[in-house]
Amino acid sequence: MKLKMDRNEVGSVLEEISLLLELKGENPFKIRAYGNAARALDELDEDFGDLIENGKLTSIKGIGKGIEESILGLAIEGKLLYHQELRSEFPKTLFELFKIPGLGPKKIKVLYDKLSIKSLGELEYACLENRLLKLPGFGAKTQEKILEGIEYVKRNLGRFLFKEAILVANAVLNEVISWKEVKRASLAGSLRRKKEVVKDIDLLCSSEKPLEVMKKFVSMKSVSSIVVQGTTKTSILHQEGIQIDLRVVKDKEFPFALHHFTGSKEHNTAMRSRAKAMGLKMNEYGLFKGKTSASCKDEESLFKKLKMSFVPPELREDRGEIELAKEKHVFDLVQRKDLRGFFHCHTTYSDGKNTIEEMVQAAIERGLKYIGISDHSQTAFYANGLTEADLKKQRKEIERVQKKHSDIRIFWGIESDILPSGKLDYPENVLKEFDFVVASVHAQFQMTEEAMTERCLKALENKYCTMVGHPTGRILLAREGFKINLHRLMDRAQELGKYVELNANPYRLDLDWRVLSYAKEKGVLVSINPDAHRVDGIDDLDFGVNMARKGGLSKNDVLNTRSVSEVEKCLAQARS
Repeated sequence: MKLKMDRNEVGSVLEEISLLLELKGENPFKIRAYGNAARALDELDEDFGDLIENGKLTSIKGIGKGIEESILGLAIEGKLLYHQELRSEFPKTLFELFKIPGLGPKKIKVLYDKLSIKSLGELEYACLENRLLKLPGFGAKTQEKILEGIEYVKRNLGRFLFKEAILVANAVLNEVISWKEVKRASLAGSLRRKKEVVKDIDLLCSSEKPLEVMKKFVSMKSVSSIVVQGTTKTSILHQEGIQIDLRVVKDKEFPFALHHFTGSKEHNTAMRSRAKAMGLKMNEYGLFKGKTSASCKDEESLFKKLKMSFVPPELREDRGEIELAKEKHVFDLVQRKDLRGFFHCHTTYSDGKNTIEEMVQAAIERGLKYIGISDHSQTAFYANGLTEADLKKQRKEIERVQKKHSDIRIFWGIESDILPSGKLDYPENVLKEFDFVVASVHAQFQMTEEAMTERCLKALENKYCTMVGHPTGRILLAREGFKINLHRLMDRAQELGKYVELNANPYRLDLDWRVLSYAKEKGVLVSINPDAHRVDGIDDLDFGVNMARKGGLSKNDVLNTRSVSEVEKCLAQARS
């Protein structure tokens, strides 16, 4: 059966219906029903199409008969009259307010009902006029937070996570490559440099028939609208809301154009200076001596002509890579295949979707040699944090699963909350039982930089702490990281023989790649962890490797590229 909406798209509409009902002040049970159904689809393991075809949607917890009809309407017809009617009751601009961190439907309803606020601009003006101060549930602090949130939203408008953009980019790129008029094609721009957040997608191809290529490009089914159409560059708005720019060059120009349209502005400026110092002129069309361009079959040849070692696309940000390349430094960056295991994943014991055995089996299927189970600690009650009784039960289960799977080493750990005092969750007689401890901040982010740094340093200094998890607590495009002196944290980690996490979840990617060079310089090993809450979350390791490469890390800079026996020694060393 051909569906017009996949489970993610259907889930988004159900979530929006839940929000719209809350704005209307509808029955709480009805509101929850749509919200629960959206979450059920998000956590769905079964094939969505099969469930619809076999009439088994109601077998999923959280999906009743009434919601089933809504899901079928959306999936099969691509629209739902009830949703459209609800939407028509509110101005479209009102939905801008949902992007503000911490501003939920209840508060938005008050703003709409009491002050007739229906857009981001109106809300900002109302805050500046102090009109929120006397509203029920608001006040000076709330107003200040909303203003900060508005600034955050304005900074991030039109930005997309790498995870979202790469799916769209690869689909379009594969289509472009399939056209007979196209000889070569590639991603370019910030996406090829593996930036964690991008504004648009850059594609490049070579062809002797650019007009025909452009006609096909604007005729793709995924095109929402044409921004501009030309003979060498065309921009379209994709149906997913992101702009895609396609440039067409002659094949002999392709290596030069690919380099030019990949590098940051600063990298390209520095590369042109390098060419100029050698008596050459460099641009997107070639590398010229007078009017004659050098012949280069690919980017590697281009760097060779400039007497430089090849700089991988991820590093082209003008952060020291050009100087190293001039010295013929070989950039031996870590690869996904180098990872032998990971630490930090969650199971059904806390807020994970899959059992210990399912997570272990998934790791085995991906060729990994070890896995670190680290559910939430007891203070994280919102995530079903483990009591001491739960820990005893989990330990026995890990021992049982380990006996069954001798081809992988299961390390037993915990993601221990760092309490505001800097202490770790659980007393030391409990902490000492684990193979490793990931120490993370999950609450009270609004501390000063000094206080937060001291908080995390104290946690790191606990004998049983192995590494600090997601060290800034950021959520990309949703929440800024808390203030912390990461250099001090890594200095202390180096002194103590501890490690830091590069959280590979594509919504976090924390540590930031800009800080990883300092970890490398200090000799602090980084652990690339997926923070997986379900089996397919293990594949987020790919995003973590992207960031590690962008930060210049080699295989030797990463803890979990080591063998089981080496890792066992590293974990023991962290305690000594």
